[in-house]
Amino acid sequence: MKKMLKNVLVGLMVLSLSSLAMAKEKIYVGTNAEFPPFEYLEKGEIVGFDIEMMNEIGKVLDADIKIQDMAFDGLLPALQMKKVDVVIAGMTATEERQKMVSFTQPYYTASQVIIVKEGNNSIKSFDDLKGKRVGVMLGFTGDVIVSDMEGVKIERYNAAYAGIMALKADKIDAVVLDSEPAENYVKQNSGLQIAEAESAQEKYAIAVRKNDKELLEKLENGLNEIKANGTYDKLLKKYFN
Repeated sequence: MKKMLKNVLVGLMVLSLSSLAMAKEKIYVGTNAEFPPFEYLEKGEIVGFDIEMMNEIGKVLDADIKIQDMAFDGLLPALQMKKVDVVIAGMTATEERQKMVSFTQPYYTASQVIIVKEGNNSIKSFDDLKGKRVGVMLGFTGDVIVSDMEGVKIERYNAAYAGIMALKADKIDAVVLDSEPAENYVKQNSGLQIAEAESAQEKYAIAVRKNDKELLEKLENGLNEIKANGTYDKLLKKYFN
């Protein structure tokens, strides 16, 4: 009888623990795994600074983080249509985007740079892009900046790597991209260099739906916690030092 009672109690404990696990909050996160070192594919898995940071925030919130890869220009529409709850993709909190979604505090400051082929000294500022064939990533900040310039022949790509390959094949004269991914692509592709020209700095933040104040507050608390406990600095050192 005692053995039977013990087995029943064990069974109830297992069921209770299973129920707690099932009740764990799931947060669906949209990203674009074409932006190393922030998010990229490694052996078929989505990894990177943003991904690890989001997972660490998930631990703080005791939430199950589910990452979904999609085209960059489809991220905010997916957020608004409730296909995902959060977007993290090296995304700049521009005024235009803030009309559609809400952003957390910035978690990283970057700048736009120009990638050219080695030996190309004709581009020393963003003004020198006039009359040139310039590759940008669709919907990225570089796309916004170059689109506002007159006399630039713009080629838009869905992936940064496609722009880099076009530059190496002389199909375009330059690529405008965020500084950290640009440095990664230059390291991995011989014959390329970053021009001595830099635009204004920009700040990356995490996006949520406009009316999702509760989740926004949770993410802010999570960010503050990983900054306070040293996790954020460890990730910075891992990916950028």
